[in-house]
Amino acid sequence: MSVPRASPASLVSPDGAALARRVGVSRFRDGSSSAGDDWVAREAPLEIRVGGSRLAVVMRTPGHDLELVRGLLFTEGIAGGPRDVAAIAHCRVAPPGAPEEARENVVLVRLRRGGAYRPARFRRNLIASSACGVCGKSTIDALARRSPRVRSDLVVAPELLLTLPGALRAAQQGFDATGGLHAAALFNVRDGRARLLVLREDVGRHNAVDKVIGAALRHRLLPLSRCILQVSGRAGFEIVQKARVAGIPIVAAVSAPSSLAVELAEAGGQTLVAFVRGERLNVYSGPDRIARSATPAARAAAGTGAPATTAPPPAAARRRRTGRSDRRAGA
Repeated sequence: MSVPRASPASLVSPDGAALARRVGVSRFRDGSSSAGDDWVAREAPLEIRVGGSRLAVVMRTPGHDLELVRGLLFTEGIAGGPRDVAAIAHCRVAPPGAPEEARENVVLVRLRRGGAYRPARFRRNLIASSACGVCGKSTIDALARRSPRVRSDLVVAPELLLTLPGALRAAQQGFDATGGLHAAALFNVRDGRARLLVLREDVGRHNAVDKVIGAALRHRLLPLSRCILQVSGRAGFEIVQKARVAGIPIVAAVSAPSSLAVELAEAGGQTLVAFVRGERLNVYSGPDRIARSATPAARAAAGTGAPATTAPPPAAARRRRTGRSDRRAGA
């Protein structure tokens, strides 16, 4: 089954949250100025409480909040799967003195008894920096202890991988309007064809990944051993880490990988593909999952294997609505 995707008609997610808001803007063009308005991506804090205690506050684009929290708890090792979360919901009552909409910025989680949740350890993980070599080494060691190497017999043609950024971009409705949202998508591969399971957008690239993994958990789509995670920007170690916990064998990025992402992918048996643009791509780890040469039949399947997605509005219409020229994906 597929996860329901966002409605193509608006900038409102299926759970009713607005992805963007309209603001006033002064435009300067060719020595003259004009007043108008523009769409900007929404960003708001989300407080996560587990068992009554504050776990973390993350900045996110409202929408699919419960998927974000499910994915975060799973990829950080707090919940081992959907059954470990006994209850999850937005707060029903706004804090004293806070506006009513503040309740939508708090998610309450109750784990099943017997869980190994340790708040102090999780908070330390949140502030670990990828700039620190010691932190990076400890991250890989800790991940190896709780997440086995990814096992999958998935092999794909490079031509199929080259279709995924276009399929991703065609479904980025929020990015069309704002130019300020990252995207992540899960594609399931069967018989040489890729089918879009779920796509999410967010101001945070890691949030977008947590949302798609959370959606997969919610809809009982795991294991993801025949899936590709495609992201709209660069591939940092956190994205590869989250994919490994979910058992995703191939991570593909439009932009560059980091050194720690490559190291982590190699250690976890994952294939990391980056700079997937136009007619080229680079494979940084796990090249055995990429077919060396495609037969004519495989090339034909890859050419028609990209999922059907809602096409973005024509460029001229976007420019009239937003006052922008075409956005560059992965900004």
